[in-house]
Amino acid sequence: MNNLKPEKHTVLSVSTLHNTLFELTLERRDLHFQAGDCVALYTDQGKSRPYSIASGPSESHIRFLIRSIPGGEVSSRLFELDAGDTIELSPPFGWFRPAQEANHAPSVFFATGTGIAPFLSYLADQPEQRPLSILYGVSHEKDIAGFHLLNQVDQLQIAVSQEDTRHHRGRITDLLNQVPLDSSIHYYCCGREKMIDEITEWLNKKGVELNQIHREVFFHG
Repeated sequence: MNNLKPEKHTVLSVSTLHNTLFELTLERRDLHFQAGDCVALYTDQGKSRPYSIASGPSESHIRFLIRSIPGGEVSSRLFELDAGDTIELSPPFGWFRPAQEANHAPSVFFATGTGIAPFLSYLADQPEQRPLSILYGVSHEKDIAGFHLLNQVDQLQIAVSQEDTRHHRGRITDLLNQVPLDSSIHYYCCGREKMIDEITEWLNKKGVELNQIHREVFFHG
């Protein structure tokens, strides 16, 4: 990321979704990106972290889902931003781009927490190319983001780990028996490393080739 020159963008809003989960919305300016891309967000102290863009490439603004970590060098500073502040962004970068294969092959998405962000960007950008299934894990029901987009997918499975809700109580790995398996399907995993490793191992045991499994680990800080 050191060779990517950052540019300033104006903060439009910082909205708390639940507890430490918040949505950061910035002006778009002339930023061009693909669904699944990341940018590095910089604090006023020069610290940076990569975050996936949650808004669609054709939307007029840029939106991020961020979990504020107490003492975090970046997330806690971003949480303190106000509308009208400016923040530096790197140019978009990344390799986790569902549209590159999903437009030509069926797909299944797995996400935990803010790892749903690149999939929300994809769903906003490709409303006619929906995945076969989405498995999405959160701690609390109020952590669910982008439900209006997710609900358009025929097979949406949500797992809530910390409370009883209308959704499955537990983890998305409890629901793997409902995942469609086929040599033509591409599988996209984004979120916690443990979840990604467990799903990758399960898919491997089911005969899915590694080149059909796409992974992006999210770290908080």
